[in-house]
Amino acid sequence: MKHPLPAQPRHIGVLRLSALGDVCNLVPTVRALQRQWPEARITWIIGKGEHSLLAGLSGVEFVVYDKGSGLSGMRALWRELADTRFDVLLHMQQALRASVLSLGLKADVRVGYDKARAKDAQHWFTHRQLAPHPRAHVLESFLDFARLLGVEDLTPRWDLSIPPSAHDEAASLTGESPYLLTSPCANPRLRNFRNWSAEGYAAVIEHAWTQHGFRTVLTGGGSTQEREMGERIQALCQPEAVIDAIGGTSLKGLLALIARARAVIGPDSGPVHMANALGAPVVGLYATTNPDRAGPYCWRDFVVDRYPDAVRSYLHKDLEEVPWGQRVRHPDAMSLIDAEDVIERLEAVLRHVQAHKEREFPADET
Repeated sequence: MKHPLPAQPRHIGVLRLSALGDVCNLVPTVRALQRQWPEARITWIIGKGEHSLLAGLSGVEFVVYDKGSGLSGMRALWRELADTRFDVLLHMQQALRASVLSLGLKADVRVGYDKARAKDAQHWFTHRQLAPHPRAHVLESFLDFARLLGVEDLTPRWDLSIPPSAHDEAASLTGESPYLLTSPCANPRLRNFRNWSAEGYAAVIEHAWTQHGFRTVLTGGGSTQEREMGERIQALCQPEAVIDAIGGTSLKGLLALIARARAVIGPDSGPVHMANALGAPVVGLYATTNPDRAGPYCWRDFVVDRYPDAVRSYLHKDLEEVPWGQRVRHPDAMSLIDAEDVIERLEAVLRHVQAHKEREFPADET
C-alpha cells in the first residue's frame, strides 16, 4: 500500500545538501510550494556553504549540516530536530550520506526519485517515488517533487536575497564600469574535466575589452588551482582588461557581482546557475556535461555546446546511445570549444538583451 501524500501539508521538509548550482536549481520548487500552500512551514536541510549562498531566502527555515562533521554532525542535527515531524520529507539528494542523514528525521511520508534517477539505492530510503521523467533537466527533476504533491503553478521563480553589504562588496571591486564576469574553474572533483583553457578565456576577455570596453572580473575560490588559472589568464591579457577577484569575495558578494554583470561566462559550475537564478545573461561552456540536462536553464539557447562532439570523439558513440547524464571524463574534451564559438555566443546574448530592453523601453516617437 502506498503511503498517502498530504493534501494540505503544514510542514514540508526539504533535504538537499549540495551543490551550489543544484541548490539554485531547487529554489523554483520551493517557490512553487510556497505559492500553492502559503501557510505551510518549509524547513530546508542544507550544506554549510550552500546555506551561505541562500541565507535570507524568504519563507524558508534552514537547518545547516556541515558535511565535514560526519556522523557526529548527523547526531547533532537529529537532536536539533528531535521534536520536529514533517508531513512530507522531500529527499532531493541522490547520495548515500544524505540517505543516512534522512534516517534520523521524522516524517509521515518520504518522497524520493524514481528508480531510474535514484543513485546509491536512494529508493530504499523513501516511501514514494517520483513518476519517471526521462531526459529531464535538473531543474525539472526538482519540480517533479512539486508535481507529485499536486502543485499547479510550476513557473520558475527565484527571488534570491542579496543584502546591501554584498552590493557594497561588489561595487568596491568594479565601481560603476560595465563588466563581464567569469569563474573559470569548476569544482575540482575526481576526473571532473570541466575547465576550459586560459588562452581561450584571454581571447574572449580581449574581445570584450577592445570591442565593448567591458572589463572582465575573474572570480573563484582561493585554491591553488584557481589562483594559478587566474594568473595564467591575466598574463595573456592587457592589465586594464581584468579585475582579479579570485578568492576575494563572499558568496553573497559573488551574487551581487553576477547581478550587475553584462554577461557571465563559465563552465558547468555554480556561478552559471547563480547567474541564471538572478536573470543575468550567461554563456555556458559545455563539452563534458550535457547542457540539455545541466545547462543554465533559462539561457540554454546561448550555451556553447560541444557535448555531442565530445561523446563522438571520446566515447565513440552517438548522442542517442549514451545514458542521460553521461559525462565525458576526458581531459581534452573542453578543448573542442574554440574562442570564436564563445565570442559568437557572447555577441548573441548581448544582442538578445539589447533587443529585450528596446522592446521593454521603446524610444519615444517624435
